[in-house]
Amino acid sequence: MADLKPRNPISVQERLRDQVAHALRAALISGELRPGVVYSAPTLAADFGVSATPVREAMLDLAREGLVEAVRNKGFRVTELSDRDLDEFTEIRALIEVPTVGQVARTATAEQLEALRPQARAIVEAARKHDLIGYLEADRQFHLDLLALAGNARLVETVGDLRKRSRLYGLNRLDQQGELVSSAEEHLELLDVLLTGDADAAQSCMARHLGHVRHLWAAGGRPAEPESALRLPAR
Repeated sequence: MADLKPRNPISVQERLRDQVAHALRAALISGELRPGVVYSAPTLAADFGVSATPVREAMLDLAREGLVEAVRNKGFRVTELSDRDLDEFTEIRALIEVPTVGQVARTATAEQLEALRPQARAIVEAARKHDLIGYLEADRQFHLDLLALAGNARLVETVGDLRKRSRLYGLNRLDQQGELVSSAEEHLELLDVLLTGDADAAQSCMARHLGHVRHLWAAGGRPAEPESALRLPAR
């Protein structure tokens, strides 16, 4: 277990379980919590300044999402994803998202699409500020809100689950290499194409974007010395 920076205790009035789960997801995204490593709930709880109960509950939430797995009498192991796993997640997303974006290009109004522009800009801004959690949250919201314009809530739910399971390893290294900004700008490009109403061009743009994301996963590898992301949000 790597040494973690001191944590500030938080009020019992706050929803500890949700706050801890958010902090753990941030640590997974940054690479501070490493694939294959077993982490003890009491040890993490001591770092957070809370009891072990909300940490265990948060870990169980992550286990249901496929991000960690319980190890009897030891704690939780961060799930490892192989290249094949990532390829399969990307393939499924492409089968769903590419044709759906084509449908949205044909049916969405300019007003509906323009409403997504602040989110697309937020993705770029977060990438430029090296705000990895903000980047992924804005990216997630943009994609899910875009797909929601097709009117199929189950489809949105399915893609949301796939996105959780295919989290980016070592996102901080990609940020350091300057790869995130170009990927972020693709969201503005996609939006501009959608506004033309050209379904084929929109599908091509989405397919290229998903392929670029998969390339980033492959290029990112595992972070060597990630900055600490395992902290609770400030009150």
